[in-house]
Amino acid sequence: MSHPTAAPPDAERKIVILGAGPTGLGAAYRLQELGYRNFRLVEARGKVGGLASSETSPNGFTYDIGGHVLFSHYEYFDRLFDKLMGDDYQELVREAWVWMCGRFVPYPLQNNIKDLPKEVVLEIVMGLVEAQKTPLDLDAIENFEQLIMKQFGAGLAKYFMMPYNFKVWAHPPRMMNKEWIGERVALPSLQRVLGNVILDRADAGWGPNNTFKYPRYGGTGGLFERIVPYVKEHLQLERAAARVDLDAKVVHFADGTTESYDVLMSTLPMDKFVGMTGGAAPTAVRDEAARLRHSGSFIVGVGVDRPADTSKCWMYYPEGDCPFYRVTYLSNYSPEVVPDYTRQHSLLAEISHSEFKAEDRETVVDRTIEGMLNTRLLRESDVDKIVDTYVIERDYTYPTPSLERDAALRTIHPWLHGHDVYSRGRFGAWRYEVGNMDHSVAQGVEWANRVVLGEVEEELTYQAKRGC
Repeated sequence: MSHPTAAPPDAERKIVILGAGPTGLGAAYRLQELGYRNFRLVEARGKVGGLASSETSPNGFTYDIGGHVLFSHYEYFDRLFDKLMGDDYQELVREAWVWMCGRFVPYPLQNNIKDLPKEVVLEIVMGLVEAQKTPLDLDAIENFEQLIMKQFGAGLAKYFMMPYNFKVWAHPPRMMNKEWIGERVALPSLQRVLGNVILDRADAGWGPNNTFKYPRYGGTGGLFERIVPYVKEHLQLERAAARVDLDAKVVHFADGTTESYDVLMSTLPMDKFVGMTGGAAPTAVRDEAARLRHSGSFIVGVGVDRPADTSKCWMYYPEGDCPFYRVTYLSNYSPEVVPDYTRQHSLLAEISHSEFKAEDRETVVDRTIEGMLNTRLLRESDVDKIVDTYVIERDYTYPTPSLERDAALRTIHPWLHGHDVYSRGRFGAWRYEVGNMDHSVAQGVEWANRVVLGEVEEELTYQAKRGC
């Protein structure tokens, strides 16, 4: 990613960016960095950050929209973080766990099964041995469930991989493709697993985020709020896009106003954006957009009037004794997310929902507290010490890497680009693999470099190669 500073000759083209989440903010920041001035960044909500924003409850507890951590694949993002945050951040060593069989086991589970009951260890090891008797033939594997069975075996599939992945994705793994996992799932080495069991060896260091950063103030949203001073002259809040006229190149907003453009970047969910184009979308594009799948979430924050008694960061929950799939000790990330860190701590639970996994909004707080008691996050004596509960609800939190997804993207992106529209971001690109905060910022930055400088979007090269 190059970083020139001079504005190009065609800077008079008007750019409109829909959505001031990480991708929209990344694009806007890069445009102003390049000296480009003719752009507008428009956000429907009253604050920036999108799914990476944070909210503060009436009782003064700050909660993120999910368990975010900051680790980066990009030098540009690292430099931007350092510039924006200065010394106002915490640097932490990951301490992640899996709650299973009535105990906490170090993450990743597949490398630490020695801590499970012996009969479960035997079942997992035998399943892994059986699964890896024959070489992996990816071409013969049709979906994520088949990959789980072939790579992890029946034991790990039964106890963790199948129930956990349904909990987090709210879709059966058989409906998901096998291409998305990348570095996000630790594929097991039989030699490593057996060595850890026989030698009683702990093995918790795997993963791209074994150390991470976190803003000291304002949660993850505190990082993105610091971009605002650089783009504020171009930023408009509380202005929701309602319809897009692709022929006239005009965005119509819910408040009755309009905005013309020469180039448009949308970070809105791709299926919603296609719907906003009305009859302009061909039947094939509308049909493919309707095939895109996603899940939503209830994010439940719980504030407790006692200090945390652990250094844990986050925990995974595959079993049915709780509704959540992950809980974060958010106050362990920063003392500033609770009113008084010396006597309080906070927990952040994530519960997914979809057409395949219904969740009751009215009972989600009570079920979350019950689940925290069941899994020893809370003691019975803590119930009277709960001083805050807060629910954040979002209908779009995970873009599902479904079997239909890639074919849909190959149809929709070229059609949009033919109208000078670029769909980017976690739900704009609809690629979970590049949906972390650093990925999302990089999408915006690389898009700005593409439009202004003619560079290739490295983060979305697969689209560029297909004429997208």
